[in-house]
Amino acid sequence: MPDIHLTKINARDVEPNHRRGGDIRVLLGPKTAGATSGFMGVAYLRPGEHFTEHYHPHSEEFMYLVEGTVRARIDGHQDIELTPGDALMVPKNVRHRVENHGHRQACLVFHAGPLAPRPELGHVDTETTGDTTAASQR
Repeated sequence: MPDIHLTKINARDVEPNHRRGGDIRVLLGPKTAGATSGFMGVAYLRPGEHFTEHYHPHSEEFMYLVEGTVRARIDGHQDIELTPGDALMVPKNVRHRVENHGHRQACLVFHAGPLAPRPELGHVDTETTGDTTAASQR
């Protein structure tokens, strides 16, 4: 059996991405771990912060709330409150936005899969950080 060399990734060692609001850190994905079926990470939202509305045309997104309380707004009209221990699966092509209306930081683990054919096709923004609607792929 050949030697397998795996790389351990710690969230503290990953540069935060603030482009869509909050603090998003992709931990395990094609670039970091050679993943071929999806990517996984951790996200943090301080009170009053949100992740802008978006959808994934090729992937389902799985969320698991570790701490805090968040509201997932689905397709602009269905609100689902998540508390620690709750999980939510968002199907392909379903718009979603995550908001922290609580009084403490929220931490959630996410996974999306399968991967899009190219990274720039994996995420479609339907809202900019300035809250104006502009469906653009990033």
